[in-house]
Amino acid sequence: MTAARITVNGTETPLAPAAPHTTVLDFLRERGLTGTKEGCAEGECGACSVLVARPGVDKPTDWVAVNACLVPAAALDGQEVVTSEGLATVGEPGTAPELHPVQQEMAVRGGSQCGYCTPGFVCSMAAEYYRSDRCEHADTEAEAADGADHEHGPNGFDLHALSGNLCRCTGYRPIRDAAFAVGAPTDEDPLAQRREQSPPAPAATEYTQDDSVFVRKNTLAETLQLLRERPDAVVVAGSTDWGVEVNIRSRRASCVVGLDRLPELRELRVESDHIEVGAALTLTEIERRLDGEVPLLAELFPQFASRLIRNGATLGGNLGTGSPIGDSPPVLLALEASLVLADADGEREVPLADYFTGYRQSVRRPGELIRAVRIPRPLSPVTGFHKIAKRRFDDISSVAVAFALDIEDGIVRKARIGLGGVAATPIRALETEAALEGKPWSAETVDAAARVLRGAGTPMSDHRASAIYRSAMLGQSLLKLHAQTTEAVSS
Repeated sequence: MTAARITVNGTETPLAPAAPHTTVLDFLRERGLTGTKEGCAEGECGACSVLVARPGVDKPTDWVAVNACLVPAAALDGQEVVTSEGLATVGEPGTAPELHPVQQEMAVRGGSQCGYCTPGFVCSMAAEYYRSDRCEHADTEAEAADGADHEHGPNGFDLHALSGNLCRCTGYRPIRDAAFAVGAPTDEDPLAQRREQSPPAPAATEYTQDDSVFVRKNTLAETLQLLRERPDAVVVAGSTDWGVEVNIRSRRASCVVGLDRLPELRELRVESDHIEVGAALTLTEIERRLDGEVPLLAELFPQFASRLIRNGATLGGNLGTGSPIGDSPPVLLALEASLVLADADGEREVPLADYFTGYRQSVRRPGELIRAVRIPRPLSPVTGFHKIAKRRFDDISSVAVAFALDIEDGIVRKARIGLGGVAATPIRALETEAALEGKPWSAETVDAAARVLRGAGTPMSDHRASAIYRSAMLGQSLLKLHAQTTEAVSS
């Protein structure tokens, strides 16, 4: 096993003497790459974003933007990272570097004032700049502005790529202008050329410093055996939850086990009777690979945190934390998903409806991992996901409601409703489901069922919302679904 190293801006850099809990952000700054900034230390502002070479969807490699403040540097052993400093092209000695196209557009269009957030914006913009399926879809910006979609530029730039980047002084219009002005990478662009080659293979890692260790095994079997031997170990994939614990609550673990590159946790299979999604696939990878195959998931993804978070976050992690306000559990409950749990002795399948047992508690045993999520087919044709939060994007939900209905000849044949934020665990709205099934999909039925739904769970009042508001939003969400789908169902 070789010494841990990360290739940063084309140069191999030893990980030592960084501690296993050291984030990529701190690792880079300690080596003079101070364009990577810390703003919030919890993945909300994007000042720390960097590019990482990851397995691609349309090409062998994708350049993916991630929050450097959350990811342990040891998790990138053997991987390639590009910072804002690495985007510019260095010329002859004594000459100024040539700005990258996204840096140039940010400069000439006034996209930076104090500049603190700018390097993070530039890295997120660069990831979108190199997205292989980005293509022009309007001749001019004015033509694009005449349409209903104001979040995609004439150059195909998706502004959701910047949803995890915050700016407190410039204002977003010039940043948007810069994003919509960038062209396509040239054939000579080295980062564009890099996409044609495979990303670095996952490195088996055992990095020890200061009586703590970060471990990544080659196989799931080896990992499960390690977890049997080290029941105290913390498992991480995208580290979007654990990274916050490390930064904000100063949590430390004697043993951290990386799961994000295990091949057994990264499979996605679409079968005739079910879809199986690997627990360590990122939400962005799932979104792009499914490409709308599961409409309810497609509705969830844009509302799940930000693109920066989705580039690291996994379904396994979101379910493994057991949070009652995670956004994926209500959707997966409505889809009647089950979890494949694995330990050193074998596997078992558990319906998600039976998985949660209490606040951040589940039936998962010590040493057991979520290997995959299984979604049965056929899928219910009438679906909806309503996330009630203070911000439209990049926010934690006050209430999340997911619906999956089978409606035939105007009658609700089956109803599945998943709820988040109204109890100690994500729950199914069983009484409301019963109030709908066998009834006509009519205003009278929905009004009565909405009254039942308002009484679901045991909502509490906190800084996000009052209990009364949460209950009201439950009922309102069903009324909204009916209004949204009545025309489609009747036609």
